[in-house]
Amino acid sequence: MAVYDLEEQEKLDDLKAWWHQWGNTITTIIAIACVTLAGVQGWRWWTGKQAEEASALYAGLSQAARANDLAKAKDATAALEDRFARTGYAPRGALVLAKLLFDSGDTAGARAQLQWVIDRADETELKEIARYRLAELLLNDKQYDEALKVLDAKHGEPFAGLYADLRGDALAAAGRANDARAAYQVALAKIDAKSQYRTYVQVKLDALGGADAPPAIPAAAAPAAAAPPAPAGGSAAAPAPAAPPAPAAPKR
Repeated sequence: MAVYDLEEQEKLDDLKAWWHQWGNTITTIIAIACVTLAGVQGWRWWTGKQAEEASALYAGLSQAARANDLAKAKDATAALEDRFARTGYAPRGALVLAKLLFDSGDTAGARAQLQWVIDRADETELKEIARYRLAELLLNDKQYDEALKVLDAKHGEPFAGLYADLRGDALAAAGRANDARAAYQVALAKIDAKSQYRTYVQVKLDALGGADAPPAIPAAAAPAAAAPPAPAGGSAAAPAPAAPPAPAAPKR
């Protein structure tokens, strides 16, 4: 028994020595892990709550837009941009309000909302939609050079045909027929060969007395083009952005 007691005492002494050396470090690590876990859970709860509130405001904005209630739409969008600018609902709300403002004759207000999306949105697609619509408004205001500058911004391949088509409109309106013809030909090359939108572009090219369009790109190789847009105050409007997904229930 004495032997066992001696061995146990040695183990206990070793454990005490080890804890004396590493105890504070282990305690600190455990404390940091607990704080981190609490922080993650708190962040998830907060972002979930933010998304829920932003979703409710966006729903109110959509309802106001359907009722053509500009005042309520402005209030909802202002709240989204002020309190929930980092969510996907704010830039979508700005695009909705821009359309309402344009329809009401407030072109300056519409341009301000589109610029807000360009400056503040996190999603590239929303920025590209906003640039397209801003270029439309500038074209309507006969600010051709400004419209062309906006269209010169880098954009994804799915928007290449639409951007080139609108660029052709701006160049044609500015009296630069040769440049417009070239832009329309680029648009025809970028738009899906099966899309009816190509016919619309071809008509504008023919009206300029342009040469035949380049051979159509095989359907398998042609890049996907955005769907023909609905009018939004210019020659055409960019595709409407998809609504942000419903927020997941926050983990507690």
